[in-house]
Amino acid sequence: MMPFSPKPLAPLSTRPWGLSKMHRISLNGLDLVPDLSGALFVPEFKTLLIADLHLEKASNMAKRGVHLPPYDTRASLIQLEAVITQARPEQLIFLGDSFHDDEARTRIADEDLVRLRAITESAATIWITGNHDPHPPTDIGGRIADKAVLGGVTLRHEPKQLGPDEFEIAGHLHPGGAVSQRGKRIHCKCFVGNTARLIMPAFGSFTGGLSISAMPFRGLFTEKDSHAWMLGQRAIFKFPARRVR
Repeated sequence: MMPFSPKPLAPLSTRPWGLSKMHRISLNGLDLVPDLSGALFVPEFKTLLIADLHLEKASNMAKRGVHLPPYDTRASLIQLEAVITQARPEQLIFLGDSFHDDEARTRIADEDLVRLRAITESAATIWITGNHDPHPPTDIGGRIADKAVLGGVTLRHEPKQLGPDEFEIAGHLHPGGAVSQRGKRIHCKCFVGNTARLIMPAFGSFTGGLSISAMPFRGLFTEKDSHAWMLGQRAIFKFPARRVR
């Protein structure tokens, strides 16, 4: 199964965001509220989770001769500011790959760096390490950790094989897919999960999605017990994972 490419980045004034008023995700008793942006709010802990920002992906690609508009960091941070304004979290936890590479910090524009530091000053911040950023910068606020725990649920970058009575929220795989509903085809990023784990979509502006029926997801879920929460243009749609391709 080949990964799909998302629609081009929409203008900032029209990009979707907003905490879902219809859908909740429950994991080990935690009430989780998905956001159209791909963020996840945990009301009990007043915590906002963000996966796979991949800041400075465009500048990394430029070094390789693939030239993209150099505004992905700014667009992602402005989107994140909008979610923070609505959710008003007291804690921010980034689930790894927040930076596209270990040198990304040196390429962030001064204006964007000011914006990033203001975000980390707005709430207690934890940067979980990822495979793209095993050594996140130490001068932007917050603390660095390999993982964190909320209400008995482990937060990490890459999903792991779980034992009995273990629960996790992870990123890394950039879940997405397509589904047909009432004559329309929805093609977008998504959350995917079951009663033991939830994998979050990538938040970054230039991050795409990998079909949840692709090989990396096999062994993490079975079709009969998992669901996908699709991030539509203006609403979140929940489907059995078996309907998503």
